Amino acid sequence: MYLPPQFNPKDEAHALKVMRGYPFASLISTDDDGFPFVTHLPLHLSQSRDPHVLLGHCAKANPHWRYLQTRPQALVTFMGPQAYMSPKVYPDLVRVPTWSYVAVHTRVEATLIDEPHAKDRLLKQLIGDHEPPYAAQWRGLDVDYQQKMLSGIVAFELRIIDVQCKLKLNQHRPESHVAMHAAYAQGTPDEQALADWMVTLGMVPAQATHAERS
Repeated sequence: MYLPPQFNPKDEAHALKVMRGYPFASLISTDDDGFPFVTHLPLHLSQSRDPHVLLGHCAKANPHWRYLQTRPQALVTFMGPQAYMSPKVYPDLVRVPTWSYVAVHTRVEATLIDEPHAKDRLLKQLIGDHEPPYAAQWRGLDVDYQQKMLSGIVAFELRIIDVQCKLKLNQHRPESHVAMHAAYAQGTPDEQALADWMVTLGMVPAQATHAERS
């Protein structure tokens, strides 16, 4: 993606934070005609291996797994918080609106997982991310039903080859930071999350967030 240096943090922890906090991703490959093919899906970030791995699955009826089998390299994108930015945050009037956002792009190499026990372990990791108590209900389901559900999906590991993280928060315009943070801190959940990122990046003092939301 287009990545100007002022929006390109060098700390991998920022990218990992986005992938964990906003796990509903876009998996992008090409179909057999060379046209981009996209599947929207939740992914589990596993940091137990180096390089890191994203775990996920799609329906067996979805042809995407066949594209991954034939062409294993793919792109995964994560969109974090995003919001409009008014030119009112500047002290002068000769400005234009823009958009603030947090995004991560990862280049990955896919490996399909077909063995039932391995697929079951992968599903439990996804369940652990979103509804841990459901794991007991899943284990209590009839074995035949579990096997039917497992046979209806194709699981995969996506080994991360490269990561790009873009934090577009007007870092290069310090004269806007105080007003911009104040506006976002009082806004929608996405805007408040952007205000928190401004604190994380040291654009405004940490104590500003609490004061502006109280």
